[in-house]
Amino acid sequence: MQADPTAELPQSQRDRLKHIELRLRFLGEVRRPDLMQRFGIQSAAASRDLALYKELAPENVDYESRGKRYLLGAGFSPLFAVPSAQVLGWLTEQLGDATAPSSEALLPCLMPSRLSYPRLDTLACITRAIHMGQVLSIDYHSVSSGESSREIVPFALLDTGLRWHVRAFDRKSQTFRDFVLTRISKPTPKLGDEAARHELPEQDVQWTRIVELDLVPHPDQPHPEVTHMDYDMPDGVLRLKLRAALAGYALRKWSVDCSPGHSLRGPEYRLWLKDHLALYGVETAVLAPGYPSSKAEAQ
Repeated sequence: MQADPTAELPQSQRDRLKHIELRLRFLGEVRRPDLMQRFGIQSAAASRDLALYKELAPENVDYESRGKRYLLGAGFSPLFAVPSAQVLGWLTEQLGDATAPSSEALLPCLMPSRLSYPRLDTLACITRAIHMGQVLSIDYHSVSSGESSREIVPFALLDTGLRWHVRAFDRKSQTFRDFVLTRISKPTPKLGDEAARHELPEQDVQWTRIVELDLVPHPDQPHPEVTHMDYDMPDGVLRLKLRAALAGYALRKWSVDCSPGHSLRGPEYRLWLKDHLALYGVETAVLAPGYPSSKAEAQ
């Protein structure tokens, strides 16, 4: 096993080097101000950390003098092993970049494990493309249509609670779609190819549209006062505002009965969507439990 070249360094400096590597690998760039803001250090200290990282892993980083930034090197090989869950936590909430993977909870706390995580090299290519506004060429493996080659313009990660997706404009279908990260292979940036205006996220109606949903205790379940306590509903209504692109996923994850006549049965349906017409025109409504004419459509 190759010796860890950072093992003898102070933990605080290892944390900063790890942050440099995360930004390089998953965002494609790192600058001195990134370290200064994240760790509260001065410019000279940030410069020393960046110089040390380049000394330890010269193939991992290139310096661009014009932009005064450090870019991902062509021969990148990570110094730090980072679990997928930690990377996704850092990307979505800026948490975990300086936390050891073996750190234990302060109190006993159990939660179900996620069954699937994207491959880190695939995730890194996609997140760099999002950060830098790149177009990607990918192979995509669909349950309904098998493998196909596509060009996508990715702009956001989306966690459905079951799987991670990337929201992107799909040049093949000429629509905005969600792509399951674990079904993407061979992602390759199309350097010099810029997104057209109609491919930008502000043109994604399902992404920009905000739907307002009123959830109430399921009328056919006993003890609605317990549901009030579970969801902090002092006035008996849980009011949510969600992106249309996320709404169906969220309602499925929370087991919300979206049928007009609250017709779904089962102890999991503690909530009911008071007005199913609030989902009119929402493409992900096909995933909402009990929503009229919903079908289980695999992408």
